[in-house]
Formats: sequence, C-alpha cells, structure tokens
Amino acid sequence: MISQLLPRLGLLLALGLAASSAGAREVRVAVLAFQGSERAAQDFAPTIAALNAALPEHAFTMVPLDLAGVAQAVTEHRVDFVITNPGDYVELEARSGVTRLATLESRDHAVPTDTVGSTVIVPGGAGHQKDFDDLRGARLAVVSKGAFGGWQVIWREMLDAGVAPEALGQIVETGYPMERVIAALREGRADAGVLRACMLENQIAQGLIAPDEFAVVAERPAPDFPCRVSSRLYPDWPFARLAGTEPDLAKAVTAALLLMPPSEGRAWTAPQDYTTVHALFRDLRIGPYAYLNHTSVMGYVRAHWHWFALAAVASLWWVIHVAHVETLVRRRTAELTREVAEREKAERAARMHREERDQFSRLGILGEMASSIAHELNQPLAAIANYAEGMTRAIDRGTPDPAFLRDGARGIAGQAERAGAIIRRIRAFMRRREAHRERLDLNDVLREALEFFHATAARKGIPLTLDLAADLPRVVADRIEIEQVILNLMQNAVDAMADSPTPARGIALHTSTGDGVVTVAVRDHGTGLSPEAEAHLFDAFYTTKAQGLGLGLPICRTIVEAHGGRLSAVTEPGGGLTMRFTLPAAPETAQPEERR
Repeated sequence: MISQLLPRLGLLLALGLAASSAGAREVRVAVLAFQGSERAAQDFAPTIAALNAALPEHAFTMVPLDLAGVAQAVTEHRVDFVITNPGDYVELEARSGVTRLATLESRDHAVPTDTVGSTVIVPGGAGHQKDFDDLRGARLAVVSKGAFGGWQVIWREMLDAGVAPEALGQIVETGYPMERVIAALREGRADAGVLRACMLENQIAQGLIAPDEFAVVAERPAPDFPCRVSSRLYPDWPFARLAGTEPDLAKAVTAALLLMPPSEGRAWTAPQDYTTVHALFRDLRIGPYAYLNHTSVMGYVRAHWHWFALAAVASLWWVIHVAHVETLVRRRTAELTREVAEREKAERAARMHREERDQFSRLGILGEMASSIAHELNQPLAAIANYAEGMTRAIDRGTPDPAFLRDGARGIAGQAERAGAIIRRIRAFMRRREAHRERLDLNDVLREALEFFHATAARKGIPLTLDLAADLPRVVADRIEIEQVILNLMQNAVDAMADSPTPARGIALHTSTGDGVVTVAVRDHGTGLSPEAEAHLFDAFYTTKAQGLGLGLPICRTIVEAHGGRLSAVTEPGGGLTMRFTLPAAPETAQPEERR
C-alpha cells in the first residue's frame, strides 16, 4: 500500500511546487521516504527551499518515494537528483552511475557525518541478553530485510560475532514506521528489535519509552557520539546526481548545498568516503557484490589471470628470499644461542657466588653468636639431666610415684622439644636455599630474630628494647634473608657497644610505616662513626672491626635493595648509630612471588 501511495503523493507535491515557480525550469529531486512523505517533507523541505532561493532560474521539487520507487525513477531518468540512505546510494552508484555531491551532517554533536548506525534492543530487566551470541534462537524484529540501518548494518555485526541469520529463531519484518519494531517487542511478537541510531534516545526524550524499559545488546563504544549503538557508524545520507544531469547544474547545486545554512541542527558538507558501506555490502555479498555468491574458482582465475601471474612471480621471488633469510636466521640463531648459553652460564655462576657469599655471611653471624647459642642449648640439656637424675632417684627408692615420673617424662620431652627448636632454627638459617618470598609481618620477623639473639645480648649485659608499631602493613620478602639483615645489624650494634661506657642504655629496635614503606630501625649507644667510616660504610671489604671482613653491610644492602628497599646509617647527636632499612608495603591484593 505504501509503495503505491508514495509515488502519487510525490507527484502531487512536485506539481504543486512547480506551479508556484512558473517559468522556471523544473528540477526533480527524489527523496527516500522510508518514514512517509510527511516525514520526508519535514526533513528535506528546508533543503529544497534553499535550492530554490539560491537558484531562482530553476524550480526544485521534491518527489518522496520508497526504495523501489527511487530505483525505478533513477532507471527511467524521471528525476535529476536523489537523496537516499548510504546503502541505497551504493546500489544506485553501481547500477546507474549516480555520483554524490554532498553528505548530510549533524551539527549537534562531535561526530557530524558518520551518524548512520543501528541499535539492538531487548526488554529490560534482570537476565536480559547481553551480546549477539545470546540472540541465538530469538525472534528479531526489523522493519525490512532490505533496510540499511534497520537490518543490513546489524546483519554484518552479527556475522562478525559468529551469529548467522539462520541461528535466529525468526526475523519478524514489521514494515515502516520503525515504531512498529517497538510495538512488536511490547506485544511479545519479538524478543529483540533493531532501531536506527538515536531513535531509542529520541523516544525516551519524548516520554514514549521509559528509560529502563529496554536494554541495548552488544553495545559498542562510540566516542563523542551521543547515542548508544550496537554497530559501527557509517556516513550519513548523500545528495547525488544522476549520470545524465547537466554538469553545470550539478556544480551550481553542489555550491548551493555547501553554502546552505544549518537547519534544525543539520547541514550539507563535502561528499564523504563511502568505502565502509562498500565493505559492508562486500562482506554480506549483497547489492553490487551479490556476484560473489556465484563466481566459480576457474571463472575468477580466468578473469584475473594477470594478477595470478604476478602473484606467481612474486611467490617465486618470495621463496628465494625466504630461503636466503632462513639461512641468515639460522646462522644468527646459532650465534644468539651461543651468546644466550654463555650469558646463562655467567648468570648461574654469579648467582652461585651470591648464594655462597650470603651463606658465608650467615655462617659468620652464627660464628659470632656461637657461645650464646651454646649457652641457650645448655639450658634445656641441663634441665633434661636434672629431670632424668630425679626420676632415677625416685626409682632407686623403690617406691616410685607414677605422677612424679609422668611429670618428669613430660619435662624431659618439653626440654628436648625446646632444644630441637633451637637446632631447627639454626639449620634453617644456615641452610643453602633459593629465596622464597611471601607476605610477612616484619614485627613477627623481628621477634623471631630476637629469639636467636637475646642470649648474645644478655651474655654481654646489653638490654634490648622493642618499639613495634601496631597494624604494620605486610611486605613481600624472603623471611631468612630479612632475618639475616636484622641479625647482622644487631650483631654490629653489640660489637659497637663492646667498649661503650654505658652499655646499660642498650639497643632499641623500632618499626614504623609511612609513604608506602615499612621501616625497621636498630639504634645502639656505641661510639658512632667517624665521617670517613660513614662515607665508606657500605663499601665491600671496608670494616672498622679488627677481625671483620667488611662484607656484612654490603650484603645487607644488596638484600634490601633486591627487595626494593633502602639501607642507611645515621650517627645520632647523643651518641651511637641508627641503622635503618625500608621495604615497600605490599598491596592488600598482592600475591607473593613463588621464586626469584
């Protein structure tokens, strides 16, 4: 019915406008009226009026037609110009040789020309379809299978997503106007629908659709475009001339279109590139590219034999080139393999030396603490001997008390476990191993290190003071390596206070946090450092001890810096030295490294 009424309405409109311009030459402009003649007149009447004002010697009349009517009018040369959608233009360009003079642009947003696209909507609510794959088996409402923005644009997007039209349950053609698609969804005749870009926003702005009534499927990011779309954007409608239109008239019309002031936020601009529309038709194999569905392989080869010959020559050259390149690549690969093997060998040697150096450092610390460790082991061993002696006497008296013997046995077991724990700590500390990083609380590490060291400090009469910050962030570090740093710093502090007149002031250990790091400070009250010693404190083989090797602090600095921290020393004004190292605080979601 619409296809029968549109040509008649267009003819009446043309006759009326021609009568008002008596004496002027009539120029007929076919307009695709996919939403009806009234909508076409509303959209393009300002363009026709501006052309009549700019070229008074011509009488421009608008002829609203449907798709079939536009194609027939162009074929029969019953019009001089045509305004149509991008898809119809590409077909007319290929079939009838029409040429675009200008492209419609929108001045109300930052993307003025690429504004033709489609939006797939579904009823809103929990569990609605999110992407094209969710539409398998669904009924999809479209205005027409021949509509560019109403179906073909989405057809291409669905194919790119791996969803062929056959995967849909049904394609429901509603016909124009496009509001019928929305009605089909509301009436339950379809599960999803295709709208042109911005129609959803316009309907919501007019109060015809509630903001949450429909959801968008497979929404694509469209920077600077004000509407939600499910497809790529394509150039807007073109103003095109027929092949038989006079060139001078076409030039005059082009100039008038480009100089035309904007009307209702729309104007005409220079003709845009419609390559993207051609690409859509080529991917879908429709319109001017429908032949791709029927071309045989041999026919294609015969039609393009010269390209195949060129490809054969290029392939032969490529084979020779590839053979030459592969020879060079194999040669270079062998060289690189040797270099990589040598580098890995050097890295293994360096790693081994570093591990040996760290091992020697730990053994040195244990050597310095040997007497204290022996004293610490002597206590549980002496207790075990006492328990055993008491139990023996009770048995010798002939009337052993089972409760007494049981308590003695438990005491022996407890003291043996205590001695075993000391031995295990020593073995873990001195064992050669790969570094294992985990999330640690430095307060806990500090307490465990003090269990090693308290006997050494007590033997020399040096008290230890702990000032541990509460809620200390965790760090990602190797426990043994950090204990090694702490023990080395505390041993240095004890050595520094060996000749101090006030050893009773002791060693203070302090933890704090701030600026994303956790800080551990070891403060002694020894003699401090001279400026020369402070300048060379971390140099390898530099030491202020008579029997020292000068490797402890360089190793500590290497360990701390490998953890992303920093080790420093400050001579205090009141006497003594503060050794301070920092480690980065671990984020709450950080995962520990398995190995390094």
